[in-house]
Amino acid sequence: MKKNVADLRLFLGLICAHILLNITYDDKAVFWYIFTATILFLVSIAILSERMDDELSILPYLLYGVLSGALLYSVFWIGYKLMKLFDISPLVNDVAKLYNIYAPQMIWQYVVLLFIIIPGEEIFWRGFIHKRISRLFHKKWVIPLSALMYTLPLIYSGNKALLVAGFVAGLFWSFLYEWKKSLPLVIISHLTFDLLLLYIFPFL
Repeated sequence: MKKNVADLRLFLGLICAHILLNITYDDKAVFWYIFTATILFLVSIAILSERMDDELSILPYLLYGVLSGALLYSVFWIGYKLMKLFDISPLVNDVAKLYNIYAPQMIWQYVVLLFIIIPGEEIFWRGFIHKRISRLFHKKWVIPLSALMYTLPLIYSGNKALLVAGFVAGLFWSFLYEWKKSLPLVIISHLTFDLLLLYIFPFL
């Protein structure tokens, strides 16, 4: 019975994520407002459904988080340079579109990104979806399935580069969460990655 309830909550959580993210990407003019509201709603689902994990003390998860976020940024930087080197124009153009359309421009957007959106994404996708998947499937399938679930709603953006980036990042953060079972660690990793990508060393 409990397993059936877990299945139902996982299914309903994913349906809500798809519906809300479809709406989010539909109107670029109000993207930041709708995306913030979407993440807050998804976080409420996660918090009401799961106990949040933290199996590392402060210093280790700060260290692992910062280093892993920098490592992932390095992978993306190399990937972007290779796309330009081999003239993969569709993906390079999609990266430019991502910066032009979705990159934060105002202070309040950076604030909600750092304090609501990034923590909220990890709470929902790793702290809720990943954990539910881990109860239902063999261990070898958990990371790829978790990454796939994280990536699928990005289809609504219509951006191929975002889909590729989402799956790579999803694999990375799902592995990190499965390895250390610490949401704060993955949140710090995600924060580090986004700060490097959007503010400190943007590609464009």
